[in-house]
Amino acid sequence: MFKSEVYTRRREELHKKVKSGIALFTGNSEAPMNYPDNTYHFRQDSDFLYFFGLDLPGFIGLMDFDSGNDRIFGNDYDMDDIIWMGPQPTVKELALRCGISDTAPTKKLEEIVKDTLSKKRKIHFLPPYRGETKMKLGILLKENPCQMKTLASTDLIKAVISMRSLKEKVEIDEIEKAVDIAYEMHVTAMKMCKHGVREQDIFGTIEGIALSKGGGTSFPIILSINGQTLHNHSHGNLLSKGKMMVTDAGAETNLHYASDITRTTPVGGKFNQKQKDIYEIVLKANTEAIKATRPGISNRDLHFMACKILVTEMKNLGLMKGDADEAVAEGAHALFMPHGLGHMMGLDVHDMEALGENYIGYNEEVKRSDQFGTSFLRFALPYKPGHVFTVEPGCYFIPELIEKWKADRKLTDFINYSKIEGYMSIGGIRIEDNVLITEKGHKLLGKPIPKTVKEVESVCS
Repeated sequence: MFKSEVYTRRREELHKKVKSGIALFTGNSEAPMNYPDNTYHFRQDSDFLYFFGLDLPGFIGLMDFDSGNDRIFGNDYDMDDIIWMGPQPTVKELALRCGISDTAPTKKLEEIVKDTLSKKRKIHFLPPYRGETKMKLGILLKENPCQMKTLASTDLIKAVISMRSLKEKVEIDEIEKAVDIAYEMHVTAMKMCKHGVREQDIFGTIEGIALSKGGGTSFPIILSINGQTLHNHSHGNLLSKGKMMVTDAGAETNLHYASDITRTTPVGGKFNQKQKDIYEIVLKANTEAIKATRPGISNRDLHFMACKILVTEMKNLGLMKGDADEAVAEGAHALFMPHGLGHMMGLDVHDMEALGENYIGYNEEVKRSDQFGTSFLRFALPYKPGHVFTVEPGCYFIPELIEKWKADRKLTDFINYSKIEGYMSIGGIRIEDNVLITEKGHKLLGKPIPKTVKEVESVCS
């Protein structure tokens, strides 16, 4: 945990933003894997962590915006628990660690909620994403658990997003720790990227690094020679020469702050000419976008800048044609890069995604596009100091998508379909870094991870 003052200050700020009613922050419970006592690795709810910090199952935090009081509900361990788990702190002792002195058993919460409802006071809660949380809230509020997402408080969602979006120094320090763990993961993956090695061997090795250095991975590792599948979680292939390995992997610190880095490595450690040509295009989009990152520029503008670089450089290879600005406006680039440039990052690798992307990355003035590719852009608003983002352009040769567009004769003014066949063996290339928006520009977070052709080939050798 951070110092108790961090959590107290955060709650005080939220009290200023939400004027009346109470808010329930439901911490996560243990989730059985195949029988009740054999549980998945516990991961606390990120919003509960942000305001209360207790990284243990079974707690609910309550904030009363009328009285200004905060309270923790939870049950002390009994002797049966202690026999299996050893001595445990009391709920009172744990609550003091986040600056709260008022605690009560979980069953007491039912009385509080019943009284609040009888007085027609507003009960705020965030959209639940776990079935057991929906059930808890449904029982407490006497509502259909299936309706919990739609009944969530928009006022609370917007207030929490406004706070969590801007990272404090203690948070930035944690994210840098996570990037430094990712450095070791990715350099190790590069060194192992040799002909005949199993993807699973590399996957298991770098996941072990994340577990040994912090809280494990920040998302299931993407590692595959079939990088044209954007989120490829299959690790059953043998690496072979002529292929490229996409490794999209990040770590969580012990306080659960995330990193998210992608590197693409030629099997055997040497780029052939076509691989190098496409790799350099993606690298240029990555580095130029990072250079342009600063407060005031929007993530959408930076996205289109990276897409224009992609189109311009693909024209030089004969894969695309026509005016680059027109090609991007028409969405022709999305054949090769059908995703957004990046996303916000913090306690969640896709930060606050559970609260709703349209609340995080869009507003009344800036609406989400319905154009293929651009519609996947998670954030379109201007950057502010304190934002932490990924910058992750890519270039992919997706057989099914290419065949469909070719058959439909889609955007033939901008795409040379006859040239694409010679590049299909590349699969996919993505290069991703984590960037902090500062007062005057940006900062690349963590120890720089090799990404130039020279650097990657040097590590592999």
